[in-house]
Amino acid sequence: MAAVSPSVPSPSGDIVVMSVVPKSSPDAEATGDLVHRMRDQAPEIAEAGGSLYVTGQTAMAIDVAGKLGDALPLFIGVIVLLALLLLALAFRSVLVPLKAALGFLLSVGASLGASVWVFQQGNLNGVLDVSAAGPVTSFLPILLTGVLFGLAMDYEVFLVSRMREHYEHSKDPAEAIAQGVSRSARVVVAAALIMVAVFGGFIFNEDPIIKSIGFALAFGVFVDAFVVRMMLVPAAMSLLGRRAWSMPRWLDRVLPDVDIEGARLPAPARAEPAVRREAEGEDAPSGKASARV
Repeated sequence: MAAVSPSVPSPSGDIVVMSVVPKSSPDAEATGDLVHRMRDQAPEIAEAGGSLYVTGQTAMAIDVAGKLGDALPLFIGVIVLLALLLLALAFRSVLVPLKAALGFLLSVGASLGASVWVFQQGNLNGVLDVSAAGPVTSFLPILLTGVLFGLAMDYEVFLVSRMREHYEHSKDPAEAIAQGVSRSARVVVAAALIMVAVFGGFIFNEDPIIKSIGFALAFGVFVDAFVVRMMLVPAAMSLLGRRAWSMPRWLDRVLPDVDIEGARLPAPARAEPAVRREAEGEDAPSGKASARV
């Protein structure tokens, strides 16, 4: 502690307030340790018949960071399980959803690692105009996970749905990968470039928190679109081959078949031959034209 103010009692004398000034900064680990050490004295105060409360902006920020940190594993686990279930319904596969979830986690990890390297360890401070190194804001992992999950699954569905559609008709996995990438790459690249430009614009903000959020989102979208979806997904699908579109029989019976690609729709009726139509036209009464739809 750097200083402790004199105690200030309430008019009734039941409450006493003291201000504690730590030697370290509000975001430093030592400040968090100080708050926890003071709260550890609560049992001794309770034995003496009193109650101890540690509050203030710094203590509240530490509490919020702790709550978010405890909720992050459950948050990631829930959205990954939902992604696995929904993609398994859409693509009738086990390996495709698993690959999509692993790619999403790779993008989140890369983005958080780059944010720590730049803003917490102080690299590229001159390029990004960061005044000093500092901890990454506590709600950044939650925000990054939610936004990047939605965009990553969009890119995955754009890319893999075209592969699945072509595979349902050709049963050729290599040709399906080539057709899927050629038909969806432009959409994914255009969408990713737009989002990178939007999020990258926040890097020029003077607020270090907004700057770190913009950098993390822009870097995460770039890695997910151009490294994971455009490179790793086609490579993984090529290595898996026909196994990418397989599903255990027991699971196939349990899950409802939504048939997004319409593979089980009846084939359209074939048009009548032109010779037959001409013959029917010649048999029509004189002066009248026969038409068939």
